[in-house]
Amino acid sequence: MYNFIINPNARTGLGGKIWTELENTLKERKVNYRAFLTKYRGHATSITQKLVSETSRCTLAVLGGDGTINEVINGIPDLSAVTLAYIPIGSSNDFARGMNLSHNPHTALEHILTPSRFTYLNIGTTEYGPHKRRFAVSSGFGFDAEVCCRISFSRLKPFLNRLSLGKFSYVGVALKSLLLQTPKRMIITMDGNKSAAFDKVYFAAAMNQKYEGGGFMFCPKAEPADDFVDIIVAEGLPKLKILCLLPTAFFGKHTKFSGIHIYRCRKAVLESAVPLPFHTDGEPISLQRRVCISSEQQKIRFIIS
Repeated sequence: MYNFIINPNARTGLGGKIWTELENTLKERKVNYRAFLTKYRGHATSITQKLVSETSRCTLAVLGGDGTINEVINGIPDLSAVTLAYIPIGSSNDFARGMNLSHNPHTALEHILTPSRFTYLNIGTTEYGPHKRRFAVSSGFGFDAEVCCRISFSRLKPFLNRLSLGKFSYVGVALKSLLLQTPKRMIITMDGNKSAAFDKVYFAAAMNQKYEGGGFMFCPKAEPADDFVDIIVAEGLPKLKILCLLPTAFFGKHTKFSGIHIYRCRKAVLESAVPLPFHTDGEPISLQRRVCISSEQQKIRFIIS
């Protein structure tokens, strides 16, 4: 039994149209499936919790964007009991990009129905105060989180989504946010013993995948199945230099610049001098001064092709 969790509003309504096409294929091939359409923020988490409570093992096929994947993994109590599949239809699709998945919905569906390659993925966890939230792509603190917050309320993103140019909305908002931002002091402690202090941090992000923000390859060597998270810190850079540097991040070449630091660890504590914007998989969360980020030991089975 396949359980499809669909965000019909993904990419300004394209998700619903794509699902109608795919469902016709499922019916024609007499596939045994159930479909659940999300209706509000957080609904995919509730749907997932209900589905996994009904059986000891299940297959969840997600149609949506990075935010929908995030909601689904946050509804799974036992990662080892689930096989996860994904049909990317979001505006940034950083998870699909990092996993090298097909962006053709019909091809992605065929991979789900007749899978030949699987992998076991790490899932990241961010703890803030008494709360905990998982991430599949990244969790960021500072500038990148501010971009995610602004994107959530941007009128530009729906317009660009209709033109299939949604990822460029991140670039425009990023440039605006950068010009308005003042870098902050931050201390990062990794694996409980290695600490690094920075006076002027623009952002720090923990990456489970190579990409975030619509295709920025912030951590080129990040691997989603290596039991580690990669941490990128951008600090002490003049804003003009960052403006020049940002385009190189699409190709992972920014790592050669001074002021860009990349670490690999199992656990990191990020502490800021003042509360900063914070996100998991592009979903903004309230301002925080201290977050603890780690890679879960338990992995989830994932259909690649």
